[in-house]
Amino acid sequence: MPSVTFTDVLTTTSAKSSKATLVSPKDSYCVGEHLLVRLDLFDHLGKRKEYGGDFLRARIYSPGLKAAASGLIKDYGNGTYLANFTLFWEGDVKVSLLLIHPSEAVSALWAARKKGYDKVTFTGKFLNGTSSVLTECGFTMDAKAELCEYVDERDQEAFYCVKPEKVPCAAFLSLKSKNAPISYLTDLERSLLDRSNVGVEIPQTFGNIHVLPCESNKTTVSTKCWAGMRSPFPSGFVWQNQWQPVFCNKNNSNSLEQIYTCLKGKAIYLMGDSTLRQWMENFADRISVLKYLDTHSFGKPQKLIAVDIAGNIQIQWKKHGHPYIGSLEYSVKEHSYVARDIDTVAGEKNTAVVISLGQHFRPFPIEFFIRRTLNVRRAIQRLLHRSPDTRVMIKGENIRELTVDHERLGDLHGYTQYLALKDIFQDLDVAFVDTWDMTIAYDSKFVHPSSHVVWNQINMLVNYLC
Repeated sequence: MPSVTFTDVLTTTSAKSSKATLVSPKDSYCVGEHLLVRLDLFDHLGKRKEYGGDFLRARIYSPGLKAAASGLIKDYGNGTYLANFTLFWEGDVKVSLLLIHPSEAVSALWAARKKGYDKVTFTGKFLNGTSSVLTECGFTMDAKAELCEYVDERDQEAFYCVKPEKVPCAAFLSLKSKNAPISYLTDLERSLLDRSNVGVEIPQTFGNIHVLPCESNKTTVSTKCWAGMRSPFPSGFVWQNQWQPVFCNKNNSNSLEQIYTCLKGKAIYLMGDSTLRQWMENFADRISVLKYLDTHSFGKPQKLIAVDIAGNIQIQWKKHGHPYIGSLEYSVKEHSYVARDIDTVAGEKNTAVVISLGQHFRPFPIEFFIRRTLNVRRAIQRLLHRSPDTRVMIKGENIRELTVDHERLGDLHGYTQYLALKDIFQDLDVAFVDTWDMTIAYDSKFVHPSSHVVWNQINMLVNYLC
């Protein structure tokens, strides 16, 4: 991460003053070739930037073909970047190069993230007979107050609430949260996060790219998707609005009947945030024989269980442990951390575990996310040791709205977690669904993508299972 200071917005990176040029341009390209685009970044005064660290996003797309893919960006550390695209399809291709944040904003956001755990406040409800008591909760609390401590000694996880007077700690019933009225950014730094300064297109000196089939260049992937495969970047592309992985062979003819046949006899445990809850909801919406059980809980983040008795199918979603951020109240009586939930899974060849962590960790120091993810890694190792045939899948984060509070929830924080997640799980026999890559390609700027995008994510699970 860059560590830079500035006193004048005009000296920060300007997308409109910068330029994108083709490296070794040609009249036409072949499918499978790489398109290289050089980015030279300048400040608002027209002066060339002399350091890197800008947060960029690269994408190619062909609207008429409903085709798109992410690009890989290399930072040379001197204001020059190289965007590398694989040309996966034939036709006219457009290029999009966005400056999400200038390096000066990246530096400020990274420094703010490291400040601590007080950007979000948690309010706990305790039941005292027939009346309830509200109290402050969180990960770090005033040591002078008497606290209720909810600690997992093995995994070094802890959550605290100020103990209500004459109420036992076991009476902790529910939780909700909201943003605290605090910011670690200066007014000057915050101005870089105005919507008009976020996700700005960098001007290009070229037009559409013409891509020809060139039969000799075509390659096909015949390897079936299996857990433990290394996922490159980009991990795939969108073609005719369907996701196509580039490192394994996906069955594009998956009908609902075929997917139902695949799911027969299987137990699928979805553990994570609401982006994984979308998977659960999509399963139930599209496969009509799946019926929800009444779990006798309350709040939207309640545990969901859907079954099909005839097909012996069970799918369950359960939210991950603290932090789970939201203004809606939810029960903590079934609270547990993902590592502990994994430990309860017996596992066998017809069992799948899907895990997604990220969005709710963005307001807190990165070390918090890394520690939690390492705990999950160790739990997966224990699961695969006792049941090597269990299918385990890690779902990455989705990109989200450019209008979000970037200090707490912006994609810069998600990107650092995405890189950490890939690194932590890279040598385990787990499948990685690169939904960061997928949502960039689909240009889905919503934390909860459309049902079609979610179903394409689910299709990757199906291809790993059957």
